[in-house]
Amino acid sequence: MMNITETVKQLLIINILFFIGSQLVPASYEILALHYFENEKFKIWQPLTHMFMHGGIMHIAFNMFALYSFGSALEHRWGAKKFIFFYISCGLGSALLHSGFNYYQFHEGLSTLTANGVDKTQIMTVLNQGKFDTSWQEILDGSTFNNMIQAFIGTAVGASGAIYGLLVAFAFLYPNAELALMFIPVPIKAKYFVPGILVIDLILGLKGNSIFGDGGTGIAHFAHLGGALCGYLMMWYWKKNQFNDKRWN
Repeated sequence: MMNITETVKQLLIINILFFIGSQLVPASYEILALHYFENEKFKIWQPLTHMFMHGGIMHIAFNMFALYSFGSALEHRWGAKKFIFFYISCGLGSALLHSGFNYYQFHEGLSTLTANGVDKTQIMTVLNQGKFDTSWQEILDGSTFNNMIQAFIGTAVGASGAIYGLLVAFAFLYPNAELALMFIPVPIKAKYFVPGILVIDLILGLKGNSIFGDGGTGIAHFAHLGGALCGYLMMWYWKKNQFNDKRWN
C-alpha cells in the first residue's frame, strides 16, 4: 500500500480538527456548513468550509479513507500543487451543482405559490425564520413542497464532492485498477466501478429515495455529481492539452 503523501496527510489533519471542533461547538455548523445562497444564513466562505465539515463519525471515516486511498496515488503522480488545486476545485464544483439543483427545486415551488397569489416577500420572510406556512401544502403537492423547503433550509457538509472528483481522476489515470466495495465481493475495474457509482447517485438524486427504502436519503447526490463532473472536465482538459506530463511544483 502506498505511503501517505504530505498534502493528503495535511488534509486529513484539517478535516479531523474541523470534526472535533464541530463536536465541541455544534453551533459551528450554522456558520461553516453550506446553506442555500438565497438564505440569509449563507456566507461567502461556506462553499469552501463545508467540505471540511462532516455529519458524523461514519461520514468522516468513509471520506477520509477514500482521501487516503485515492489522494495519495494522485498526489504522488501529480505533485502537491496540482493535487490541491484539483481537490479544492472539485469541492467548489460540488457546491455549485448542489446549489444549482436546490435553486431549481426551490423556485419550482416558489413559482407555483406566487402564481396562486402567495406573496413572495412573505414566503422569504417565513423561510428565513426557519419556518413554513402549512397553507402552502394546500397548493403544492407533497414532493414539491418537501423539495422546496429542504432546498432552502437544508445544509450540506462533507468532502464527498472533492472525493468524487478524485475517483474520476483515478479512473482516468488507472482505468484497469481493481476496486471493491464492502458489499460487492468481486473487484471491479475503475473504468466500470466509477461510472457505475455515478449512475447510482444520479438515479437516487432524481428519485430522492434511498436504495434501502422510501424517503429521503439525507445525501446530497448532486454534490457528488458536481464534484465528479468538475473532475471529469479538468481531466479531459488536461489530457487534451497534455497537462498530465507536467508537475506544478
